[in-house]
Amino acid sequence: MSCLFSCCASLTCGLCSSVAAGISRSSARLAYCGLFGVSLVVSWILREFGAPIMEKMPWIKTEGQPEEWFQMQAVLRVSLGNFLFFAILALIMIGVKDQNDRRDAWHHGGWMAKMVIWILLVVLMFFLPNVIFSIYGVLSIFGAGLFLLVQVVLLLDFTHSWNDSWVEKDEQKWYVALLVVSIGCYLGTYIFSGLLFIWFNPSGHDCGLNVFFLVMTMILAFVFAVIALHPAVNGSLLPASVISVYCAYVCYTGLSSEPRDYVCNDLHTKSKAVSVGTLVLGMLTTVLSVIYSALRAGSSTTFLSPPSSPRAGGSKPLLESEDLEDGKNKKTEGEGQPVSYSYTFFHLIFALASMYSAMLLSGWTSLNESSDLIDVGWTSVWVRICTEWVTGGLYIWSLVAPLLFPDREFF
Repeated sequence: MSCLFSCCASLTCGLCSSVAAGISRSSARLAYCGLFGVSLVVSWILREFGAPIMEKMPWIKTEGQPEEWFQMQAVLRVSLGNFLFFAILALIMIGVKDQNDRRDAWHHGGWMAKMVIWILLVVLMFFLPNVIFSIYGVLSIFGAGLFLLVQVVLLLDFTHSWNDSWVEKDEQKWYVALLVVSIGCYLGTYIFSGLLFIWFNPSGHDCGLNVFFLVMTMILAFVFAVIALHPAVNGSLLPASVISVYCAYVCYTGLSSEPRDYVCNDLHTKSKAVSVGTLVLGMLTTVLSVIYSALRAGSSTTFLSPPSSPRAGGSKPLLESEDLEDGKNKKTEGEGQPVSYSYTFFHLIFALASMYSAMLLSGWTSLNESSDLIDVGWTSVWVRICTEWVTGGLYIWSLVAPLLFPDREFF
């Protein structure tokens, strides 16, 4: 029996070592994304099934608390462990500018040690007092809001870059493509907004707040087009149309987060709980959204790039080759090649994303206002709607700012 356990342990260690070695040879960014995705899955599993276990832990157990309170405790504890892991990496990587820096190897390698540290941090969180997570829950609201702001800035950067790349081709077919996509996005925006009026403004009920949200969305879309096409503004219809679609989508997510018993939420008035399929789909969407934002933010050559890396408008693509990603450029080994993205900012985005995911899984509520539904409640509604308005404000600013400050570069 002891021989069998010894063989199993050896095989397990060998498998972990092989996985770690394989990760170090492939994209480090994808590996960090995978680790973050695992943390979200762990948070969701503990949220759904870990409450009975936590109720038996004397340092966590509190008399009179409902099951939802323990669910939020599980989410916040995993989130804080994840946050600390990426925050520590962000601090370690401050000032890394070229691949000769020893910390460049730390960023891309040492995956066995990183996995062990991550597990230990998450497990340690379940032995800390409750007061720490009450404070962290409040701080996570602000961290999640900052992450949403980063998402908006990245979207604006993406839309302007997309438009510039097609215009630079200076061919008629690309101009036609710009026009077709722009018209399609605007049609989609107003058709979708019309459907939202049906879903969230049912007849026989006073749904003035929902009508206000929807009318504001349609007005913003119109204002985007007017400003973008103004002769004094160096704008284009494509970014305006894409931002309009995004605003309509964010408005939908906000309205769909209204309480299930709210009469103006006609999508869920007949359902008091979210089905398992909806939860899984929502979690999958969240994972993809968070990972994409962190990946794009960390690898962007235009958004908070390290001082030694190329700036916007260069010929270097956003996604660099694998050799450059792994810090193994095939030029002269003695020459210090600049890093392709800011390691500190990359890990900082994941740290903020950890707070954001905690808020999603807790419905943007505090430990005293726990909810058994994911991303549901009036706090979630207003966070989404404010995100839409901030997106619109930043886009308008990106158009008019060059007129007000002609000596500065925007996006």
